Amino acid sequence: MELNFLKKAKDMQDELVDIRRDIHMHPELDYDLSRTQEKIKKFLKNEGIEYVESAGSGICAIIRGNGEKTIGLRADMDALPIQDMKKCDYASKVKGKMHACGHDAHTTILLGAAKILNSIKDQLKGNVKLFFEPAEETTGGAKVMIKEGVLENPHVDRVIGLHVEEGIETGKIGVRYGVVNAASNPFTIKIKGMGAHGARPNTGIDPVLMSSYVIVALQEIISRELPPTDAGVLTIGSIHGGTAQNIIPDEVTISGIIRTMKTEHREYVKKRLREITEGIVKSMRGSCTIDIEESYPCLYNDAAAIKDVVSAASLIIEQNNIITLESPSMGVESFAYFSMERPSAFYYLGSGNKSKGTDHPAHGNLFDVDEDCIPIGVAIQCKAVYDFLK
Repeated sequence: MELNFLKKAKDMQDELVDIRRDIHMHPELDYDLSRTQEKIKKFLKNEGIEYVESAGSGICAIIRGNGEKTIGLRADMDALPIQDMKKCDYASKVKGKMHACGHDAHTTILLGAAKILNSIKDQLKGNVKLFFEPAEETTGGAKVMIKEGVLENPHVDRVIGLHVEEGIETGKIGVRYGVVNAASNPFTIKIKGMGAHGARPNTGIDPVLMSSYVIVALQEIISRELPPTDAGVLTIGSIHGGTAQNIIPDEVTISGIIRTMKTEHREYVKKRLREITEGIVKSMRGSCTIDIEESYPCLYNDAAAIKDVVSAASLIIEQNNIITLESPSMGVESFAYFSMERPSAFYYLGSGNKSKGTDHPAHGNLFDVDEDCIPIGVAIQCKAVYDFLK
């Protein structure tokens, strides 16, 4: 007899809504997630699910079935430093902090899936690992969890993640094949010259002039050196130097961001940024230091993994409610760290409902989630897990 995961999820919707609203009212940031972590641990203990702490405030739990295969489900836990301006009973009670990206819903969905899957663990032909990740909005707790070994003992064969999406109606999901999210590399360039009077530039070495050449030249990496069919962005976000109109400063600092859609392009743009900057500065008698940070990698959807999620979802919400997303996002997502280590699938769970006011953009102070999406997310996760292990 086929298991009806959607009915099971809807039967516990009131419990899940209570969990989500409690987390929403008490948002925590980055790795400082003590209250959220304790709530998750208490839930897991009550369900008899074993777990260990990971990445400080994160959790790795496991449901042991009957088989060798293991699949992972991931949810992020942290909120954002934004003031909640919603007028509702469950608005944030913490000044300047808000779940403005739906991580409260993600955590709730994973807890719901954990409860259902644990209740049928004797029927599972393998194991389920549950990853509750801290610091998704900052440095990415996923890479710390992976370094600590959450993908081993037992070895995880596949990982699935989701993200609520206000731009997709509740009852639908959005999927993309191939690259889903860009890689990110923030950078800082310090260009050093020699200060002088503005009226006598010949007595100094002008870092402002050097910076202007560098900024223009860096744009040509994207427009002239990457294939025009492949997306990439190099943005200069700030430039600082000088104290007065008639003084040539000693130093100028430039900072910005690189976003690329392929690992090979990521490495190429970083290499060319260094070569171009150093070449220009040296030719103009200056010197420079360049710091390129290794932020989130590209998020790749494995073809077989995302196909299986689509197949599972079609039995929960029907095929016509599955939207294929044509373009990847230039935004970043720390689930990418999992996708770089194991075949993975990441999809967007529709949570938009204009009549309920849940169509406001994420990372905004009116953001909210249509809670009717929660049992749908739970059911799809459970079905995807069950089918993969079967």
